[in-house]
Amino acid sequence: MNTLADWLAHCERLHPKTIALGLERVRELVGRLDLRFSCPVVTVAGTNGKGSTCAMLESIALQAGWRTGVYSSPHLVHFEERCRIGGDIVAADALLPHFAAVEEARTRGGAVVELTYFEFTTLAILRLMSQSGLDLAVLEVGLGGRLDATNVIDTDCAIITSIDIDHTEFLGHTRDAIGREKAGIMRPGRPAIVSDPAPPASVIAYAEEIGADLWLSGRDFNLSGDRQQWNWAGRGRRYAGLAYPALRGANQLVNAAGVLAALDALRDRLPVPAQAVRVGLARAELPGRFQIVPGQPTLVLDVAHNPHSIAALAANLDAMGFHPTTHAVFGAMADKELTPMLARIGKLVDRWYFCDLPTPRAETAAHLSAKWNALQMAAGGRREVPAVSFGSPQAALDAAVAAADPADRIVVFGSFYTVGGVLQNGVPRLHAKHV
Repeated sequence: MNTLADWLAHCERLHPKTIALGLERVRELVGRLDLRFSCPVVTVAGTNGKGSTCAMLESIALQAGWRTGVYSSPHLVHFEERCRIGGDIVAADALLPHFAAVEEARTRGGAVVELTYFEFTTLAILRLMSQSGLDLAVLEVGLGGRLDATNVIDTDCAIITSIDIDHTEFLGHTRDAIGREKAGIMRPGRPAIVSDPAPPASVIAYAEEIGADLWLSGRDFNLSGDRQQWNWAGRGRRYAGLAYPALRGANQLVNAAGVLAALDALRDRLPVPAQAVRVGLARAELPGRFQIVPGQPTLVLDVAHNPHSIAALAANLDAMGFHPTTHAVFGAMADKELTPMLARIGKLVDRWYFCDLPTPRAETAAHLSAKWNALQMAAGGRREVPAVSFGSPQAALDAAVAAADPADRIVVFGSFYTVGGVLQNGVPRLHAKHV
């Protein structure tokens, strides 16, 4: 195996399942690799807001002068995006010796351990991070929490972001069941930050059961503010007159409040001055999270892919002001609650551009179009919104740009694959017709 592409292809061939929950195999490899962290570890779980939380935490810590490592998934375009060291995406070549080390440990002595793609790649990235001289390691949970591969590392501070219904085939069909899975990243005696303002009872119950140091929004930390600035107060720190985070959307304030709570909880091990908080929030970046691309028409990129995140996207689009026509480029996984998602945002869309995605899990553009047409018929045809199907996100975006006027907006959303499909050649630079 000479390239990262070789190793990734190898990982894809190893296990018959894409997802196989359970920590026994990964724990065995952690022991064989002697994998451990000497710096504070923050693990972030939740349905939505994980990536934004990690990005803001990273940005603030960097401004304070700390060397950070972040593991997140999935990626938008390139696998290397899953790991950042010191704020920079790792080079592909830097990952190669760590893939080799995982393979050697996996097959050592003929006692072969079967690993999924996610487990193998997670171990390789964790090994790289553990040997990178970090002051802070930030781990984004891939799917659940309790049985996620990242949970083999004992966290020094857990953050639980918003919890909603998603991945029901693995996590359960209620917020309570899903919340219990997410809460599995908590550890006895360690801070557990719950940024969801209305968490499931199961999260609180589990924290109390194991004796975690539970921080609840509205009880242990609070936020307030107006249209110009906001304030935060926790157990040991207060911040007044903060500018809003650079990451757009009303939901980002909830994520930022959880980040500040985590930093408050870790202040003895990772002190952060107030100026680092202010600058870090102002400079945080994360592609594909209500990302507005300059140009005409307005282009919005958002990886919203479940009813909760679609609702947040709809609220953020509502707050943007008037646009004559909204063009929606949409591709999504077949196992998502597609009808509620389309119904929630459909009122804001004037033209649909459904697209196929390059994965067997995806719903076809033709089926998405059929679901939308069925919704329109059920609504009595009060407002007929046209829908066209395309073979890829880029083809759908090209058609939307060709049809859009300068004052219109185009929204690309539904999956990491959808947003990644229009970012694979770089951030689009749009110049609508008639400009």
